Amino acid sequence: MILDERMSTFINSFEKGNTPVLDEIEREAKRGDVPIIRTDMQSLLHFLMIERRPRNILEVGTATGFSALLMALYSPEDCHITTIEKYDKRIPIAKENFRRMGMEDKITLIEGDAAEVLASMNDEFDFILMDAAKGQYMNFLPDVLRVLKTDGMLVSDNVLQDGDIIESRYAVTRRNRTIHTRMRDYLYELKNNDRLDTVILPVGDGVTLSVKR
Repeated sequence: MILDERMSTFINSFEKGNTPVLDEIEREAKRGDVPIIRTDMQSLLHFLMIERRPRNILEVGTATGFSALLMALYSPEDCHITTIEKYDKRIPIAKENFRRMGMEDKITLIEGDAAEVLASMNDEFDFILMDAAKGQYMNFLPDVLRVLKTDGMLVSDNVLQDGDIIESRYAVTRRNRTIHTRMRDYLYELKNNDRLDTVILPVGDGVTLSVKR
């Protein structure tokens, strides 16, 4: 992990949790080994919803809908969230979770490959959460920046790979070598793109906050 486990436990001990239904959805996802954002990332996303007050959110990677629901819970009432998911087994679970939380009208789930969906989009978003296939972030970025409004925020999760991104390529599996190389390229692009101001934070599994200028 990126932060010392004792420090992470201490920080997370102050969290109040979310609503009972959302907390149960989180437990269900963990029981099913579905990756969802960690407690400290939840806290950051909650804070960003309150501070940024986005009206039109795009999420790349729905899974079972936990992150979309968390954003829906803490964003303004008139905010709408569009989320993209391609895995058939997760889509009906996400839709049912949206129903359980009474968020069907606030969240629209688009089924399909994110690269194809993003390429076809013409809407503009003031907040985008990137939380899909980690090795594809760089491929998604051109269309993500195209649909992100000026002064909008892009949040990219899992960018430090539990801290393993700094390890030698020989210390990780062959599959992770490719992912880590692509993620390093992605981080370089975020920090050196003239259209973006980016900060890299050791929160959760590593997160970047980028504002489009």
